[in-house]
Amino acid sequence: MIKVRNITKSFGPLQVLKGIDLDIAKGEIVSIVGPSGAGKTTLLQIMGTLDKADTGTVEIDGVDISRMSQTRLARFRNQRIGFVFQFHQLLPEFTALENVMIPAFIGGMGKKEARRRAEELLGFMGLADRAQHKPNELSGGEKQRVAVARALVNSPAVVMADEPSGSLDSQNKQELHQLFFDLRDRMGQTFVIVTHDEELAQLTDRTIHMRDGKIEE
Repeated sequence: MIKVRNITKSFGPLQVLKGIDLDIAKGEIVSIVGPSGAGKTTLLQIMGTLDKADTGTVEIDGVDISRMSQTRLARFRNQRIGFVFQFHQLLPEFTALENVMIPAFIGGMGKKEARRRAEELLGFMGLADRAQHKPNELSGGEKQRVAVARALVNSPAVVMADEPSGSLDSQNKQELHQLFFDLRDRMGQTFVIVTHDEELAQLTDRTIHMRDGKIEE
């Protein structure tokens, strides 16, 4: 599903990634852990096409994204990659349903199909009765589940999550973590999760440990 080869990345004189090789299989839930400054988020952003590596290649679902133009990357990102961040980043003026539908519209999906898909996902998240509520009317856990639904609306090859439960209380954390596994079981969804949460890391199929820009063996 994902093949990363010899990825390096520097910001000025600071080399953040120092030759990363990584393979992630379809349907796998992988956590990436390590101390602050290890390069976890930078690696996730490069795999998610939000940043470019200095050297190396990234292949997602059989497609080499390393040489794509910005226009093609934007299209690929919308169609094949879902994102979940620590803070939900929902648009406050839109309802939960509308927030989930937006990436589908950007990808060219018709309104009827986008609505059907968004309603189906919100139902799976246990949020069918919250579809017409705006973000300020939702709890923290509900907002993050809406964000997960938004990430899934275009049926991506992989969901990239950066500290997805970092702003949640213990109960909502556990519910969100369980949701990832339910989605994998039902949809075969692949997840790559950067986290400081040891409980989540222990649950995942595999944990990648990073330190000083490298993967620890």
